[in-house]
Amino acid sequence: MALLGAAVVVLFVGEYSEELAIESVEFATLGLLAGMMILVYLTSQSGIYDFIAVRAGQISRGNPFVLVVMMAATVTVLAGFLDNLTTILLIVRITFLLADTRDIDPIPLILVEVVSANIGGAATLIGDPPNIMIGNAAGLSFNDFLLNTAPAAVSILAVITVALYFAFRKRIQVAEENKRYVMELDARASIRDMDELKRTLPVLLGTIAFFFLHQYIHVEPATIALSGAAVCLAVTRVPIEEALEKIEWTTMFFFIGLFVMVGALEVTGAIDHVADAITDLTNGNRNAELVGIVWTASVIGGIVDNIPLTAAMIPVVEQIQTTGGHSGDSAHWWALSLGACFGGNLTLISAAANVAALGLAERAGRPIGFWPFLKIGLPVTLASTALATAYVLLRYG
Repeated sequence: MALLGAAVVVLFVGEYSEELAIESVEFATLGLLAGMMILVYLTSQSGIYDFIAVRAGQISRGNPFVLVVMMAATVTVLAGFLDNLTTILLIVRITFLLADTRDIDPIPLILVEVVSANIGGAATLIGDPPNIMIGNAAGLSFNDFLLNTAPAAVSILAVITVALYFAFRKRIQVAEENKRYVMELDARASIRDMDELKRTLPVLLGTIAFFFLHQYIHVEPATIALSGAAVCLAVTRVPIEEALEKIEWTTMFFFIGLFVMVGALEVTGAIDHVADAITDLTNGNRNAELVGIVWTASVIGGIVDNIPLTAAMIPVVEQIQTTGGHSGDSAHWWALSLGACFGGNLTLISAAANVAALGLAERAGRPIGFWPFLKIGLPVTLASTALATAYVLLRYG
């Protein structure tokens, strides 16, 4: 659908040439996504992520509250430094194993992980696709996100995690015999290839380290991610053809179609009209603009998916900043980031991580229905967005 929409605007919007369409594609975003997809796939072949998940479960010692906290914390850390979609693909499969060994319902844990991935993904530049798009559009660094969105994401997720525990506590009680069985599992057996781990993990860690430094060494995040992927491809024993096949090409072309369509909206002046409408509605009041951006991104992004919402909102925010004389004021970007990422928890189709979890659950014979997800997603989204609004106004208002 995204590619069809892109073809339509190129063919039928007179002032939108093929050259302008190509210029509209954010290749830095695509490069960052492709590089991280390759890195994560190659490091996953060693079994390191299975090891992390099993150890997180063992640290809980069967205590339901500690189990929920450990899974939320594990997903948040991985989502922050890998990306939330990849994290869900890695962790949900292990969650079914952990749930089976404890004889508990895996669905509550998966819902906790999805919520944690979407909220925790807001903490870093590479944690969630909306942040990648915002960072590239606004020239914001990895450390900028750590200093501005990470405090909100971590503190709000702590509140939401406690609330989710009380919502699910009756469904995740672990019998004593199952606690003992889990503790007897050998987490080290999850490492399938120690030599591959020694070759690829240092490259991933080095890439993440360079993300912290990129604003000081003046190298773009996409260049760092692709360089890390190239080094990893050079040292791994995984064939390059296999690694390239694991890039989520459907996601990449989805982004390309979105960028082309949003470019058409900019050329035709539609973005200016939306920005003017928001400015008129808020009467140029900066606090009202921030609140409006948070809730617009959260609610609309929760309905239509937060990636196309972010693609459409980026030029709107740029225009609002220009019209209101706020150029260089990054507060509007943090409002958009938090709103878009937190809105990803609203429905099953609000974020790529949700769709991935749904597919994995269905293949395991434990489908997650739209309404059961909404019963959790709606209150989580409303509560987290309200807390994000308070954070934005207290810090930037």
